Amino acid sequence: MTRTIRLALAGGIAATVLALVVSPEWARPGVMRLPPAAVQASQAPRSAARNIVIVVTDDHRYDAMGMMGHPFLETPHLDSLAKNGVHLRNAFVTTALCSPSRASILTGQYAHRHRVVDNNNPIPPGTTFFAEYLQRAGYDTAFVGKWHMGGESDDPQPGFSHWVSFRGQGTYLPGKNGLNVNGRRVPQKGYITDELTDYAMEWLAQRPAGRPFLLMLSHKAVHSEFIPAERHRGRYAGKALPSPPTMKPPPPGWHKPMWTQNQRNSWHGMEFPYHSDLDVAEYYRRYAETLLAVDESLGRVLGWLRERNLFDSTLVLYLGDNGFMFGEQGLIDKRASYEASMRIPFLLQCPELFKPGTVLPQVVANIDIAPTLLEVAGVKVPATMDGRSLLPLAGGPDTPWRDALLYEYYWERNFPHTPTQHALRTDRYKYIRYHGIWDSDELYDLANDPHEAENLARRPGHAQTVRDLNRRLFEILAQTDGLYIPLYPDRGGVSNLRRAGGSRAADFPADYYVAPRPPPGQAQ
Repeated sequence: MTRTIRLALAGGIAATVLALVVSPEWARPGVMRLPPAAVQASQAPRSAARNIVIVVTDDHRYDAMGMMGHPFLETPHLDSLAKNGVHLRNAFVTTALCSPSRASILTGQYAHRHRVVDNNNPIPPGTTFFAEYLQRAGYDTAFVGKWHMGGESDDPQPGFSHWVSFRGQGTYLPGKNGLNVNGRRVPQKGYITDELTDYAMEWLAQRPAGRPFLLMLSHKAVHSEFIPAERHRGRYAGKALPSPPTMKPPPPGWHKPMWTQNQRNSWHGMEFPYHSDLDVAEYYRRYAETLLAVDESLGRVLGWLRERNLFDSTLVLYLGDNGFMFGEQGLIDKRASYEASMRIPFLLQCPELFKPGTVLPQVVANIDIAPTLLEVAGVKVPATMDGRSLLPLAGGPDTPWRDALLYEYYWERNFPHTPTQHALRTDRYKYIRYHGIWDSDELYDLANDPHEAENLARRPGHAQTVRDLNRRLFEILAQTDGLYIPLYPDRGGVSNLRRAGGSRAADFPADYYVAPRPPPGQAQ
Protein backbone atom coordinates (compact mmCIF):
# COMPACT_ATOMS: atom_id res chain seq x y z
CA MET A 1 0.00 0.00 0.00
CA THR A 2 1.27 3.45 -0.89
CA ARG A 3 2.21 5.49 2.12
CA THR A 4 2.31 9.27 2.05
CA ILE A 5 3.37 11.96 4.46
CA ARG A 6 0.93 13.07 7.11
CA LEU A 7 2.47 15.05 9.93
CA ALA A 8 0.23 15.32 12.96
CA LEU A 9 0.74 18.65 14.64
CA ALA A 10 -0.98 19.97 17.70
CA GLY A 11 -0.99 23.63 18.66
CA GLY A 12 -0.65 25.10 22.10
CA ILE A 13 -2.05 28.37 23.32
CA ALA A 14 -0.63 31.20 21.20
CA ALA A 15 2.50 32.65 22.78
CA THR A 16 3.62 36.23 22.70
CA VAL A 17 6.88 36.18 20.78
CA LEU A 18 9.80 37.91 22.47
CA ALA A 19 11.95 40.08 20.23
CA LEU A 20 15.08 38.31 21.36
CA VAL A 21 18.41 38.89 19.66
CA VAL A 22 21.26 36.42 20.11
CA SER A 23 24.01 37.69 22.38
CA PRO A 24 27.18 38.76 20.54
CA GLU A 25 29.27 37.14 23.25
CA TRP A 26 31.20 34.19 21.86
CA ALA A 27 32.04 30.96 23.63
CA ARG A 28 35.55 29.71 24.14
CA PRO A 29 36.97 27.30 21.54
CA GLY A 30 35.41 23.86 21.35
CA VAL A 31 31.87 22.62 21.72
CA MET A 32 30.78 22.07 25.28
CA ARG A 33 27.59 20.41 26.45
CA LEU A 34 25.84 22.78 28.82
CA PRO A 35 24.61 21.43 32.17
CA PRO A 36 20.84 21.31 32.74
CA ALA A 37 21.04 24.43 34.89
CA ALA A 38 22.24 26.40 31.87
CA VAL A 39 18.95 25.80 30.05
CA GLN A 40 16.71 28.57 31.29
CA ALA A 41 13.04 28.80 30.32
CA SER A 42 11.50 32.19 29.74
CA GLN A 43 8.76 33.55 31.97
CA ALA A 44 6.06 32.42 29.53
CA PRO A 45 3.83 29.68 31.01
CA ARG A 46 4.54 26.16 29.78
CA SER A 47 1.08 25.98 28.22
CA ALA A 48 2.19 28.72 25.81
CA ALA A 49 4.93 26.55 24.24
CA ARG A 50 4.12 25.74 20.64
CA ASN A 51 4.32 22.37 19.03
CA ILE A 52 7.00 22.32 16.34
CA VAL A 53 7.52 20.26 13.22
CA ILE A 54 10.65 20.70 11.16
CA VAL A 55 10.87 18.93 7.80
CA VAL A 56 14.34 18.62 6.28
CA THR A 57 14.88 17.39 2.75
CA ASP A 58 18.20 16.46 1.18
CA ASP A 59 19.85 18.25 -1.77
CA HIS A 60 16.74 20.35 -2.47
CA ARG A 61 17.68 23.28 -4.71
CA TYR A 62 16.27 26.70 -3.86
CA ASP A 63 14.57 26.99 -7.26
CA ALA A 64 13.06 23.47 -7.39
CA MET A 65 9.56 24.69 -6.54
CA GLY A 66 6.73 25.77 -8.77
CA MET A 67 6.47 29.19 -7.15
CA MET A 68 10.06 29.92 -8.23
CA GLY A 69 9.01 29.82 -11.88
CA HIS A 70 10.20 26.29 -12.57
CA PRO A 71 9.37 25.27 -16.15
CA PHE A 72 7.65 21.97 -15.26
CA LEU A 73 8.02 20.90 -11.62
CA GLU A 74 4.69 20.89 -9.75
CA THR A 75 4.82 21.64 -6.03
CA PRO A 76 1.36 22.98 -5.14
CA HIS A 77 1.70 22.23 -1.43
CA LEU A 78 5.12 23.79 -1.03
CA ASP A 79 3.72 26.77 -2.91
CA SER A 80 0.78 26.94 -0.52
CA LEU A 81 3.13 26.86 2.46
CA ALA A 82 4.76 30.01 1.11
CA LYS A 83 1.38 31.56 0.33
CA ASN A 84 0.19 31.02 3.91
CA GLY A 85 3.50 31.69 5.60
CA VAL A 86 6.96 33.14 5.04
CA HIS A 87 9.30 32.52 2.14
CA LEU A 88 12.90 33.31 3.07
CA ARG A 89 14.09 33.69 -0.49
CA ASN A 90 17.76 34.30 0.34
CA ALA A 91 18.31 31.28 2.58
CA PHE A 92 21.63 29.43 2.66
CA VAL A 93 23.55 26.71 4.39
CA THR A 94 26.90 27.54 5.90
CA THR A 95 28.45 24.33 4.51
CA ALA A 96 26.89 22.59 1.50
CA LEU A 97 27.47 19.02 2.63
CA CYS A 98 25.06 16.66 4.39
CA SER A 99 26.68 16.09 7.78
CA PRO A 100 28.08 19.58 8.40
CA SER A 101 24.81 21.22 7.36
CA ARG A 102 22.67 18.96 9.53
CA ALA A 103 25.00 19.55 12.46
CA SER A 104 24.61 23.30 11.92
CA ILE A 105 20.82 22.92 11.90
CA LEU A 106 20.92 20.99 15.16
CA THR A 107 23.52 23.14 16.97
CA GLY A 108 23.05 26.64 15.53
CA GLN A 109 26.80 26.72 14.91
CA TYR A 110 29.24 27.04 12.04
CA ALA A 111 31.04 23.84 11.08
CA HIS A 112 34.38 25.06 12.42
CA ARG A 113 32.73 25.34 15.85
CA HIS A 114 30.76 22.07 15.98
CA ARG A 115 33.60 20.33 14.05
CA VAL A 116 31.38 18.01 12.01
CA VAL A 117 33.20 19.06 8.85
CA ASP A 118 32.72 15.98 6.66
CA ASN A 119 30.47 12.95 6.19
CA ASN A 120 32.83 10.35 7.64
CA ASN A 121 34.20 11.35 11.02
CA PRO A 122 32.40 10.99 14.37
CA ILE A 123 30.51 13.73 16.18
CA PRO A 124 32.83 15.36 18.75
CA PRO A 125 32.00 14.43 22.35
CA GLY A 126 29.98 17.08 24.15
CA THR A 127 28.12 18.37 21.08
CA THR A 128 24.76 19.81 22.19
CA PHE A 129 21.68 19.67 19.92
CA PHE A 130 18.75 22.08 20.20
CA ALA A 131 16.45 19.13 20.96
CA GLU A 132 18.22 18.67 24.29
CA TYR A 133 17.22 22.16 25.38
CA LEU A 134 13.62 21.55 24.33
CA GLN A 135 13.56 18.18 26.06
CA ARG A 136 14.73 19.75 29.33
CA ALA A 137 12.04 22.41 28.91
CA GLY A 138 9.31 19.75 28.90
CA TYR A 139 8.98 18.86 25.22
CA ASP A 140 8.40 15.37 23.90
CA THR A 141 10.94 14.99 21.10
CA ALA A 142 11.20 12.64 18.15
CA PHE A 143 13.64 12.24 15.30
CA VAL A 144 12.50 10.29 12.26
CA GLY A 145 14.70 9.86 9.21
CA LYS A 146 18.18 10.57 7.93
CA TRP A 147 20.76 11.41 10.61
CA HIS A 148 23.99 10.92 8.65
CA MET A 149 26.45 12.25 11.18
CA GLY A 150 29.22 10.27 12.77
CA GLY A 151 29.96 8.08 9.77
CA GLU A 152 27.57 5.16 9.36
CA SER A 153 26.10 5.24 12.87
CA ASP A 154 22.32 5.28 13.25
CA ASP A 155 22.29 4.98 17.04
CA PRO A 156 19.74 7.06 19.00
CA GLN A 157 21.11 10.51 19.80
CA PRO A 158 20.82 12.83 22.81
CA GLY A 159 17.76 15.05 22.96
CA PHE A 160 15.34 12.68 21.24
CA SER A 161 13.02 10.49 23.29
CA HIS A 162 11.85 8.66 20.15
CA TRP A 163 14.19 7.57 17.37
CA VAL A 164 13.79 6.14 13.87
CA SER A 165 16.76 6.28 11.51
CA PHE A 166 19.05 4.29 9.20
CA ARG A 167 22.72 3.95 8.39
CA GLY A 168 24.39 6.54 6.21
CA GLN A 169 22.33 7.62 3.23
CA GLY A 170 19.79 4.81 3.57
CA THR A 171 17.94 3.41 0.56
CA TYR A 172 14.79 4.54 -1.23
CA LEU A 173 13.61 0.95 -1.51
CA PRO A 174 13.92 -1.80 1.13
CA GLY A 175 17.56 -2.74 1.74
CA LYS A 176 19.54 -5.15 3.88
CA ASN A 177 20.28 -2.69 6.70
CA GLY A 178 16.68 -1.76 7.45
CA LEU A 179 15.82 0.82 10.11
CA ASN A 180 16.83 1.53 13.69
CA VAL A 181 13.72 2.10 15.84
CA ASN A 182 14.73 3.11 19.36
CA GLY A 183 17.81 0.91 19.14
CA ARG A 184 16.02 -2.09 17.65
CA ARG A 185 16.68 -3.30 14.09
CA VAL A 186 13.59 -3.64 11.94
CA PRO A 187 13.22 -4.22 8.18
CA GLN A 188 12.32 -1.41 5.83
CA LYS A 189 9.05 -2.35 4.17
CA GLY A 190 8.38 0.27 1.51
CA TYR A 191 9.33 3.53 -0.20
CA ILE A 192 11.41 5.47 2.30
CA THR A 193 9.63 8.86 2.10
CA ASP A 194 6.29 7.23 2.87
CA GLU A 195 7.55 4.81 5.50
CA LEU A 196 9.38 7.42 7.55
CA THR A 197 6.19 9.45 7.71
CA ASP A 198 4.19 6.47 8.89
CA TYR A 199 6.61 6.11 11.79
CA ALA A 200 6.21 9.80 12.58
CA MET A 201 2.43 9.43 12.57
CA GLU A 202 2.57 6.42 14.86
CA TRP A 203 4.60 8.37 17.41
CA LEU A 204 2.23 11.33 17.27
CA ALA A 205 -0.81 9.11 17.69
CA GLN A 206 0.47 7.41 20.86
CA ARG A 207 2.13 10.28 22.71
CA PRO A 208 0.29 11.65 25.77
CA ALA A 209 -1.68 14.87 25.51
CA GLY A 210 -0.80 17.97 27.48
CA ARG A 211 2.88 18.27 26.60
CA PRO A 212 4.35 20.25 23.71
CA PHE A 213 6.25 18.24 21.15
CA LEU A 214 9.03 18.58 18.62
CA LEU A 215 8.98 16.31 15.59
CA MET A 216 11.98 16.42 13.26
CA LEU A 217 11.17 14.55 10.05
CA SER A 218 14.41 14.27 8.09
CA HIS A 219 13.95 12.80 4.63
CA LYS A 220 16.40 10.89 2.50
CA ALA A 221 14.75 12.51 -0.52
CA VAL A 222 16.04 13.96 -2.72
CA HIS A 223 19.54 12.57 -2.30
CA SER A 224 21.12 10.67 -5.16
CA GLU A 225 20.72 8.17 -6.58
CA PHE A 226 17.29 9.65 -7.27
CA ILE A 227 14.53 7.04 -7.24
CA PRO A 228 10.98 8.41 -7.47
CA ALA A 229 8.01 6.62 -5.98
CA GLU A 230 6.54 4.21 -8.50
CA ARG A 231 3.43 6.38 -8.80
CA HIS A 232 5.60 9.28 -10.03
CA ARG A 233 8.02 7.43 -12.28
CA GLY A 234 8.08 8.93 -15.78
CA ARG A 235 5.96 11.99 -14.90
CA TYR A 236 8.51 14.33 -16.51
CA ALA A 237 9.80 12.10 -19.30
CA GLY A 238 11.22 14.19 -22.12
CA LYS A 239 11.36 17.44 -20.17
CA ALA A 240 14.49 19.48 -20.85
CA LEU A 241 17.21 20.17 -18.31
CA PRO A 242 17.22 23.90 -17.49
CA SER A 243 20.62 25.01 -18.79
CA PRO A 244 22.42 27.72 -16.78
CA PRO A 245 24.61 30.11 -18.78
CA THR A 246 27.75 28.84 -17.02
CA MET A 247 27.24 25.23 -18.15
CA LYS A 248 29.52 25.66 -21.15
CA PRO A 249 33.29 26.26 -20.72
CA PRO A 250 33.93 29.91 -19.84
CA PRO A 251 35.42 32.43 -22.25
CA PRO A 252 38.74 33.95 -21.13
CA GLY A 253 37.07 37.17 -20.02
CA TRP A 254 35.17 35.42 -17.24
CA HIS A 255 38.41 34.84 -15.28
CA LYS A 256 37.24 31.56 -13.72
CA PRO A 257 39.57 29.70 -11.30
CA MET A 258 41.55 26.75 -12.64
CA TRP A 259 40.10 24.33 -10.10
CA THR A 260 36.54 24.99 -11.31
CA GLN A 261 37.51 24.44 -14.94
CA ASN A 262 39.41 21.28 -14.05
CA GLN A 263 36.51 19.90 -12.03
CA ARG A 264 34.41 19.78 -15.19
CA ASN A 265 36.34 16.60 -16.03
CA SER A 266 35.89 14.87 -12.66
CA TRP A 267 33.52 12.90 -10.44
CA HIS A 268 31.55 16.10 -9.83
CA GLY A 269 31.79 17.51 -13.36
CA MET A 270 29.47 17.51 -16.35
CA GLU A 271 32.10 15.80 -18.54
CA PHE A 272 32.63 12.76 -16.27
CA PRO A 273 29.75 12.69 -13.74
CA TYR A 274 30.36 10.05 -11.07
CA HIS A 275 33.04 8.62 -13.42
CA SER A 276 30.31 7.50 -15.80
CA ASP A 277 28.32 8.35 -18.92
CA LEU A 278 25.41 9.57 -16.81
CA ASP A 279 22.75 11.47 -18.77
CA VAL A 280 22.48 14.56 -16.52
CA ALA A 281 19.19 15.64 -18.13
CA GLU A 282 17.58 12.31 -17.26
CA TYR A 283 19.17 12.53 -13.83
CA TYR A 284 17.48 15.89 -13.33
CA ARG A 285 14.10 14.53 -14.41
CA ARG A 286 14.39 11.75 -11.82
CA TYR A 287 15.32 14.37 -9.24
CA ALA A 288 12.15 16.33 -9.99
CA GLU A 289 10.01 13.18 -9.89
CA THR A 290 11.52 12.17 -6.53
CA LEU A 291 10.45 15.53 -5.09
CA LEU A 292 6.80 14.85 -5.89
CA ALA A 293 6.34 12.45 -2.95
CA VAL A 294 7.63 15.14 -0.60
CA ASP A 295 5.16 17.69 -1.94
CA GLU A 296 2.23 15.27 -1.73
CA SER A 297 3.21 14.55 1.85
CA LEU A 298 3.18 18.21 2.75
CA GLY A 299 -0.32 18.48 1.32
CA ARG A 300 -1.53 15.80 3.72
CA VAL A 301 0.24 17.57 6.59
CA LEU A 302 -1.59 20.80 5.92
CA GLY A 303 -4.89 19.01 5.39
CA TRP A 304 -4.55 17.20 8.71
CA LEU A 305 -3.83 20.48 10.46
CA ARG A 306 -6.91 22.13 8.99
CA GLU A 307 -9.14 19.21 9.98
CA ARG A 308 -8.05 19.49 13.60
CA ASN A 309 -8.16 23.29 13.78
CA LEU A 310 -4.39 23.40 14.33
CA PHE A 311 -3.37 25.13 11.12
CA ASP A 312 -2.99 28.61 12.61
CA SER A 313 -1.18 27.74 15.83
CA THR A 314 1.48 25.24 14.71
CA LEU A 315 4.98 26.24 13.69
CA VAL A 316 6.06 24.33 10.58
CA LEU A 317 9.53 24.73 9.07
CA TYR A 318 10.57 23.33 5.71
CA LEU A 319 14.11 23.49 4.36
CA GLY A 320 16.79 21.65 2.42
CA ASP A 321 20.12 20.63 3.91
CA ASN A 322 21.98 22.05 0.89
CA GLY A 323 21.43 22.78 -2.77
CA PHE A 324 22.53 20.79 -5.81
CA MET A 325 24.25 21.85 -9.03
CA PHE A 326 23.01 20.59 -12.38
CA GLY A 327 25.50 22.23 -14.71
CA GLU A 328 26.30 25.50 -12.96
CA GLN A 329 30.00 26.23 -13.65
CA GLY A 330 30.01 22.89 -15.50
CA LEU A 331 29.58 21.02 -12.19
CA ILE A 332 27.15 18.66 -10.48
CA ASP A 333 26.50 17.95 -6.81
CA LYS A 334 27.37 20.52 -4.08
CA ARG A 335 30.25 21.59 -1.75
CA ALA A 336 31.23 24.72 -3.71
CA SER A 337 30.36 28.26 -2.65
CA TYR A 338 28.19 28.89 -5.72
CA GLU A 339 24.52 29.80 -5.33
CA ALA A 340 23.07 26.53 -6.66
CA SER A 341 25.15 24.63 -4.11
CA MET A 342 24.64 26.70 -0.94
CA ARG A 343 21.20 28.26 -1.48
CA ILE A 344 18.15 26.35 -0.20
CA PRO A 345 14.35 26.48 0.01
CA PHE A 346 13.30 27.75 3.44
CA LEU A 347 9.65 28.19 4.41
CA LEU A 348 7.97 29.01 7.72
CA GLN A 349 4.28 28.77 8.50
CA CYS A 350 2.40 29.78 11.62
CA PRO A 351 -0.47 32.18 10.84
CA GLU A 352 -0.68 33.24 14.49
CA LEU A 353 2.89 34.55 14.20
CA PHE A 354 3.47 35.45 10.57
CA LYS A 355 1.53 37.40 7.97
CA PRO A 356 0.59 35.04 5.10
CA GLY A 357 2.48 35.63 1.89
CA THR A 358 5.47 37.31 3.54
CA VAL A 359 8.63 37.27 1.42
CA LEU A 360 11.87 38.22 3.14
CA PRO A 361 14.97 39.25 1.15
CA GLN A 362 17.47 39.15 4.06
CA VAL A 363 20.28 36.60 4.05
CA VAL A 364 19.34 33.83 6.51
CA ALA A 365 20.89 30.44 7.16
CA ASN A 366 20.62 26.97 8.66
CA ILE A 367 22.42 28.22 11.77
CA ASP A 368 19.35 30.39 12.49
CA ILE A 369 17.02 27.42 12.98
CA ALA A 370 18.15 26.29 16.44
CA PRO A 371 17.83 29.75 18.04
CA THR A 372 14.46 30.23 16.35
CA LEU A 373 13.10 27.00 17.81
CA LEU A 374 14.45 27.77 21.27
CA GLU A 375 12.72 31.14 21.26
CA VAL A 376 9.46 29.52 20.14
CA ALA A 377 9.78 27.13 23.08
CA GLY A 378 10.50 29.92 25.55
CA VAL A 379 14.10 28.79 26.10
CA LYS A 380 17.02 31.19 26.41
CA VAL A 381 19.33 31.04 23.40
CA PRO A 382 22.88 30.18 24.54
CA ALA A 383 25.81 32.35 23.47
CA THR A 384 27.46 29.27 21.95
CA MET A 385 25.06 29.50 18.99
CA ASP A 386 26.27 31.49 15.98
CA GLY A 387 22.80 31.94 14.45
CA ARG A 388 19.97 34.31 15.34
CA SER A 389 16.28 33.77 15.92
CA LEU A 390 14.20 34.45 12.83
CA LEU A 391 11.05 35.36 14.75
CA PRO A 392 11.73 39.10 15.05
CA LEU A 393 12.72 39.24 11.37
CA ALA A 394 9.70 37.28 10.15
CA GLY A 395 7.39 39.34 12.34
CA GLY A 396 8.86 42.67 11.24
CA PRO A 397 10.85 42.84 7.99
CA ASP A 398 12.57 46.07 9.13
CA THR A 399 14.30 44.28 12.01
CA PRO A 400 18.10 44.93 11.99
CA TRP A 401 19.82 41.88 10.57
CA ARG A 402 23.26 40.52 9.64
CA ASP A 403 25.27 42.32 6.99
CA ALA A 404 27.09 39.19 5.79
CA LEU A 405 27.02 35.40 6.12
CA LEU A 406 30.06 33.14 6.32
CA TYR A 407 30.27 29.99 4.19
CA GLU A 408 32.98 27.35 4.67
CA TYR A 409 33.98 24.05 3.15
CA TYR A 410 37.02 21.97 4.11
CA TRP A 411 38.85 19.84 1.56
CA GLU A 412 37.98 16.13 1.59
CA ARG A 413 40.48 13.53 0.49
CA ASN A 414 37.49 11.53 -0.79
CA PHE A 415 36.70 14.25 -3.35
CA PRO A 416 40.01 16.09 -3.84
CA HIS A 417 38.85 18.26 -6.75
CA THR A 418 37.04 20.79 -4.47
CA PRO A 419 39.43 22.94 -2.40
CA THR A 420 39.06 24.37 1.09
CA GLN A 421 37.17 27.64 0.75
CA HIS A 422 35.61 30.40 2.77
CA ALA A 423 33.04 32.74 1.28
CA LEU A 424 31.21 35.84 2.39
CA ARG A 425 27.66 36.30 1.10
CA THR A 426 26.13 39.78 1.44
CA ASP A 427 22.92 41.15 -0.04
CA ARG A 428 24.83 42.12 -3.17
CA TYR A 429 28.25 40.48 -3.32
CA LYS A 430 29.87 37.11 -2.91
CA TYR A 431 33.57 36.88 -2.17
CA ILE A 432 35.23 33.44 -2.23
CA ARG A 433 38.69 32.86 -0.76
CA TYR A 434 40.52 29.60 -1.47
CA HIS A 435 43.04 27.98 0.87
CA GLY A 436 45.93 25.68 0.02
CA ILE A 437 45.84 26.07 -3.78
CA TRP A 438 47.60 28.38 -6.24
CA ASP A 439 44.59 29.87 -7.97
CA SER A 440 42.37 32.92 -8.27
CA ASP A 441 39.86 33.96 -5.62
CA GLU A 442 36.42 35.06 -6.80
CA LEU A 443 34.12 38.07 -6.51
CA TYR A 444 30.62 38.30 -7.96
CA ASP A 445 28.22 41.21 -8.12
CA LEU A 446 25.03 39.19 -7.65
CA ALA A 447 22.78 42.15 -8.34
CA ASN A 448 24.11 42.34 -11.90
CA ASP A 449 25.38 38.77 -12.34
CA PRO A 450 23.07 36.34 -10.48
CA HIS A 451 24.53 33.35 -12.36
CA GLU A 452 28.06 34.08 -11.09
CA ALA A 453 29.46 34.16 -14.60
CA GLU A 454 32.11 36.91 -14.52
CA ASN A 455 34.72 36.80 -11.77
CA LEU A 456 35.57 40.38 -10.78
CA ALA A 457 38.26 39.59 -8.19
CA ARG A 458 41.16 40.56 -10.45
CA ARG A 459 39.34 43.09 -12.59
CA PRO A 460 40.22 46.80 -12.35
CA GLY A 461 38.02 48.82 -10.03
CA HIS A 462 37.15 46.02 -7.59
CA ALA A 463 40.25 45.76 -5.41
CA GLN A 464 38.73 47.77 -2.56
CA THR A 465 35.60 45.61 -2.51
CA VAL A 466 37.78 42.50 -2.27
CA ARG A 467 39.77 44.01 0.59
CA ASP A 468 36.63 45.05 2.48
CA LEU A 469 34.98 41.64 2.13
CA ASN A 470 38.19 39.81 2.99
CA ARG A 471 38.49 41.86 6.19
CA ARG A 472 34.86 41.17 7.13
CA LEU A 473 35.28 37.45 6.45
CA PHE A 474 38.21 37.21 8.85
CA GLU A 475 36.35 39.26 11.45
CA ILE A 476 33.57 36.67 11.50
CA LEU A 477 36.08 33.81 11.65
CA ALA A 478 37.86 35.46 14.57
CA GLN A 479 34.61 36.14 16.44
CA THR A 480 33.52 32.50 16.08
CA ASP A 481 36.85 30.79 16.82
CA GLY A 482 37.30 29.82 13.19
CA LEU A 483 40.92 30.74 12.53
CA TYR A 484 42.08 27.16 12.04
CA ILE A 485 41.69 24.33 9.52
CA PRO A 486 40.10 21.15 10.97
CA LEU A 487 42.03 17.97 10.29
CA TYR A 488 40.84 14.36 10.69
CA PRO A 489 42.25 10.96 9.69
CA ASP A 490 41.48 9.71 6.17
CA ARG A 491 38.32 7.62 5.89
CA GLY A 492 36.60 6.20 2.82
CA GLY A 493 37.65 5.93 -0.82
CA VAL A 494 38.99 8.58 -3.19
CA SER A 495 37.18 9.72 -6.36
CA ASN A 496 40.06 11.40 -8.19
CA LEU A 497 39.88 10.20 -11.81
CA ARG A 498 39.52 12.10 -15.09
CA ARG A 499 37.95 11.04 -18.37
CA ALA A 500 40.54 10.03 -20.98
CA GLY A 501 40.11 12.28 -23.99
CA GLY A 502 38.24 14.91 -21.97
CA SER A 503 39.25 18.51 -21.49
CA ARG A 504 42.85 19.15 -20.49
CA ALA A 505 43.99 20.87 -17.33
CA ALA A 506 43.26 24.60 -17.27
CA ASP A 507 46.02 27.17 -17.48
CA PHE A 508 46.58 30.12 -15.16
CA PRO A 509 44.73 33.34 -16.03
CA ALA A 510 46.62 35.53 -18.48
CA ASP A 511 47.37 38.22 -15.89
CA TYR A 512 49.41 35.70 -13.86
CA TYR A 513 52.08 35.76 -16.61
CA VAL A 514 54.61 38.60 -16.36
CA ALA A 515 58.10 39.31 -17.70
CA PRO A 516 60.96 38.47 -15.32
CA ARG A 517 62.50 41.24 -13.24
CA PRO A 518 66.24 41.75 -12.80
CA PRO A 519 67.78 39.64 -10.01
CA PRO A 520 67.90 41.23 -6.54
CA GLY A 521 70.71 43.79 -6.28
CA GLN A 522 71.12 44.20 -10.01
CA ALA A 523 70.49 47.62 -11.53
CA GLN A 524 67.17 48.13 -13.27
